[in-house]
Amino acid sequence: MYQPPDTVLRKLADLLINFALGSGKGVKPRDVIQLTVPDVAKPLYIHLLQSVLKAGAFPKVTLLPTGTEKLFFDLANDEQLTFFPAAFKKAEADLIDHHVSIIAEVNPKELSFVDPRKLFRTMDARRQMREWLNAKEQQGKFTWTLALWGTEAMAKEAGMTLKQYWHEIIVGCYLDAANPVQEWQRIQKEQGRLKRVLDAMKIRSVHVESERIDLTVGIGSNRKWLGGGGRNIPSFEIFVSPDWRMTEGTIAFNQPLYRYGNILKEVSLEFRKGKVIRATARKGQKVLDAMLERKNADKIGEFSLTDRRFSRITKFMANTLFDENIGGRFGNTHIALGRAYRDSFIGDMSQPTEVEWETMGYNESPEHTDIISTEDRTVTATMEDGKTKIIFKDGQFTV
Repeated sequence: MYQPPDTVLRKLADLLINFALGSGKGVKPRDVIQLTVPDVAKPLYIHLLQSVLKAGAFPKVTLLPTGTEKLFFDLANDEQLTFFPAAFKKAEADLIDHHVSIIAEVNPKELSFVDPRKLFRTMDARRQMREWLNAKEQQGKFTWTLALWGTEAMAKEAGMTLKQYWHEIIVGCYLDAANPVQEWQRIQKEQGRLKRVLDAMKIRSVHVESERIDLTVGIGSNRKWLGGGGRNIPSFEIFVSPDWRMTEGTIAFNQPLYRYGNILKEVSLEFRKGKVIRATARKGQKVLDAMLERKNADKIGEFSLTDRRFSRITKFMANTLFDENIGGRFGNTHIALGRAYRDSFIGDMSQPTEVEWETMGYNESPEHTDIISTEDRTVTATMEDGKTKIIFKDGQFTV
């Protein structure tokens, strides 16, 4: 079975620990780093551990046994599904400064025969941990990143050999460069320029138009555009959490979506007054319907654009981490149904009350699902003064 050389794994570990964490600045001595790594990715874990120790930080390790999730959901009763050791997890949330999570699917369809509502009960029971960490992140006391370990099963889903699949990971993350961290610093600099330009435009709404998209997304006030900063490797997108109430129109997605052990294909959504009023999928309709039943999952939490000039990802990878960053001929547009990113707020995130977040149109939901289109499209911004300007065309930003 193919495994990338240690030189590549060493570069990936260094990129995650010394760039991605700390919002592009890396970790500091005495920081506590949670490493959550599936057992099949143990070769990468060894290099992550080395990078953490060399940085003078403290590793806290969880090795996940792969292939056991279905067993849990097959056998667990309701009490077991919703068990959450709150005191233990709160202490853990207080302890860690950063979190590296590695994705490695040995069977992407392992949960395909599990009732989605069963999955949601467990996810909702464990949501408090995410909320504690979100609060720390908003205070600038916690950062996180995700990365991908290629497996035979994931490569097969994407129509590649494992070696070909890893080649896409290596190229997509700039691990073929002499110094990947420098490459990501260069990308982050250009992302920073774009964010400053978009913020200065004071955009009220954007209109996305293509053969199968006619969608208006209201940005709302007191927003800033996000991107870079080490959240996810790779991450080429520029995105914003809009005012969900101002979403109108239709959007069809030409990229498959792997979610909750299922694959959804040809998803199409229609919005009216900010809510999904029609949702269809050629495959995966049951999962789509169940997802939209979750609290506020029928509202938008994120609008994103990826410039083809940033991303070297050109192939479908059967994994959202890479697929939402696909470049190719036209880059991509994706939206997320569900939870908004509150760090899109201009100002101190610790100040608004929950009522004020709601008043500003920041959607709050246990769901956050990205759905992707790579169609050629034109994105036109309308500013607060009523003027319009094309900001994205032919797969790249025009500002």
